[in-house]
Amino acid sequence: MKVQRLRVTFCRGEEVRYITHLDLMRFWERALRRAAIPLAYSQGYSPGPRISLAAPLPVGVTSSGELMDVYLSRRVTPYDFIKAVSQQLPAGIAIQEVREVGLGLPSLQSQVRWSEYEVDVSTDQSDEEVQKALAKLLAAESLPWQHQRDKEVRRYDLRSLVHDLWLEGLSDGLCTLGMRLRTDSQASGRAEQVAAALGFSEPPLRIHRCRVILEETSPAIQAWRRHGEPG
Repeated sequence: MKVQRLRVTFCRGEEVRYITHLDLMRFWERALRRAAIPLAYSQGYSPGPRISLAAPLPVGVTSSGELMDVYLSRRVTPYDFIKAVSQQLPAGIAIQEVREVGLGLPSLQSQVRWSEYEVDVSTDQSDEEVQKALAKLLAAESLPWQHQRDKEVRRYDLRSLVHDLWLEGLSDGLCTLGMRLRTDSQASGRAEQVAAALGFSEPPLRIHRCRVILEETSPAIQAWRRHGEPG
């Protein structure tokens, strides 16, 4: 039985940038059990702990704003949760915030809409040339793209996955871009593909997800708030 839902914001650093999404889920499950957190479990033939991550993080990408919901069978204060679980975390993963959210809210995954990234690329372009490339892509109505994974080739409109682009900084051949890309159940934009579309010939030196953006104003959430539930 679930009596509480905690939303955890955590970072994922260089030390663990190459672990897969499935491995990360297994890691959190072990860490929470070792911390003696009273996890709530799903029902059915093979019950599992009620843990969910907002959106998979591509292998090789670091983050300072990952979100995870944990359902508990007994109430735990955010302070006690952080204190107990932080002792079980390896270098590269750290809890930044824990807050309680309503049990009746939609699933975390269904609320995800966008992800914001910082992307470092090497370039010999000037500030003005980079700005022109950003403006050109944002002005495009569509951008046909294809991506090959194993033997499968996917074709889609890359422009529809880009919400905004901006230049964070450019110095000594290192360009830092800001990107807000679509991240939902239908499609997800990939920073390295956007960098290639902008004309950067080399793969990004660093991709860092700054935050995951939720659709906080969906009708279900508005209705839930009108009933006076604590957020």
